[in-house]
Amino acid sequence: MNCEGRFTASSGRVDSGFETLGSMSTPPDGLPVYRVLTGPDDAAFCRRVSEALALGYRLHEGPAVTFDGDRVVVAQAVVWPTEP
Repeated sequence: MNCEGRFTASSGRVDSGFETLGSMSTPPDGLPVYRVLTGPDDAAFCRRVSEALALGYRLHEGPAVTFDGDRVVVAQAVVWPTEP
């Protein structure tokens, strides 16, 4: 993927430069526990994933990648951790 930041596969975390929020039992702002982020494989998509990780979400498996005839499109599921 064409992402900024350093991804650590073992932790599922990205060092994006965003400050991580404190421990919360539910996602902030009424966000769902499970989210699928989609979009073209560009810096804006990577920032959205990095922002979700900075909020406290964790990656769920690896990304799905496809080509729509014009561009590469990526999907990444993120989940809110239910255990500390």
